[in-house]
Amino acid sequence: MNQDKVKELLQEALDENPTLFLIELQFLANNKIKVIVDGDSGVPLSECVRISRNIEHNLDREEEDFSLEVTSPDISHPLKVKRQYNKNLNRTLKVKTEDKEVEGVLSEVNEDNIILKWKTREPKPVGKGKHTVEKIAEILYKDIKEAKVKIIF
Repeated sequence: MNQDKVKELLQEALDENPTLFLIELQFLANNKIKVIVDGDSGVPLSECVRISRNIEHNLDREEEDFSLEVTSPDISHPLKVKRQYNKNLNRTLKVKTEDKEVEGVLSEVNEDNIILKWKTREPKPVGKGKHTVEKIAEILYKDIKEAKVKIIF
């Protein structure tokens, strides 16, 4: 399998729609090619079909047989690319780092980090009872082990 040719055809297809971006490209056993793409405002099925056809129609099955799967990430798929964080601003994320797990609303996406905010109930500093406080966590991309969008029904 000519992986460079596949990468070139994939990039060509993505260049036709600048709102789309590559999440993952895998070359698996038995010449299976798996492509996961995302978009700034989602990925219509027609775009997956267009990308698939651009790759498939420009490779010769007589020369080498292969299977091709072009999909968008499902909801259980962790965020892998910075651009996905922008797409999910103001949504609740569950972020795991080496030493902690934080769940909060993604309020900012910066060059090197993300900022999550959430509210929690804590004991009052003076007196009895609890009060609501807003917490903020600034997490560097390099420290994120896994980040998933939390679906709230």
